[in-house]
Amino acid sequence: MSGHTKWHTIRRAKGAVDQKRGQLFTKLARDITMAVREGGGGDPEFNFRLRLTIDKAKQNNMSNDGIQRAIDRGLGKGSDGAMEETVFYEGYAPGGVAVLIEAATDNRNRTSADVRYIMNKNGGSPGEPGSVAWMFQQKGLISIDLDGVKMDAEELTLLAIDAGAEDVEVSDDVLEVYTEWTELNSVRQKLADQGIAIRDAEMMMRPTTLVTPEEEDAVKVMRLLEKLEDLDDVQRVFSNLDITDELVAKLD
Repeated sequence: MSGHTKWHTIRRAKGAVDQKRGQLFTKLARDITMAVREGGGGDPEFNFRLRLTIDKAKQNNMSNDGIQRAIDRGLGKGSDGAMEETVFYEGYAPGGVAVLIEAATDNRNRTSADVRYIMNKNGGSPGEPGSVAWMFQQKGLISIDLDGVKMDAEELTLLAIDAGAEDVEVSDDVLEVYTEWTELNSVRQKLADQGIAIRDAEMMMRPTTLVTPEEEDAVKVMRLLEKLEDLDDVQRVFSNLDITDELVAKLD
């Protein structure tokens, strides 16, 4: 299992992801704005990335007015500040774990300084562009709650593969369906047509190889990932950390 997704499963269980609703809405709004600017306009019918971000926003009870304001900002309506852009930062966590950080920022110097500070303070090592990005591939990720479907994980896995999934993994009560990024919408729609309730569908950077550090370093890595995710400008953090089931049990 990808360490990234297992780590996020733990974070969900602990209720620690974007624990402040205001922070969550800020990140969702940025996702919407960047989807408009970089994904092809403000109409979700013709901008799949925007449609995904709007779906996620609605699942998290973001208001329609908030969604529309984020779309308008992406279109340049009423914008009174510097334009935000998507930036990736790279580096290593303790134990040689690769870390890839996606941020949306209107000030690269500020965000870079914040990321470097958190990395250095928590045993990490900031890297140059390209230092770890080659270890990740852009993929689509569809998450399905197993307790929300009437078929078992094996049946659902076969259905996902028939729909065009590249890989399928089970994490606790969640089925994670991996696709080529360009096939995400197609696979998502085919599953939805079969009556499968999709909890989430998003782009992610999946590691090609995983690293299993010693327990002490693994805990340090998870602390670093959490601190990075809590930065205001950071949207998502990916790593090639492989967390053992034994460590997961201890954390639970």
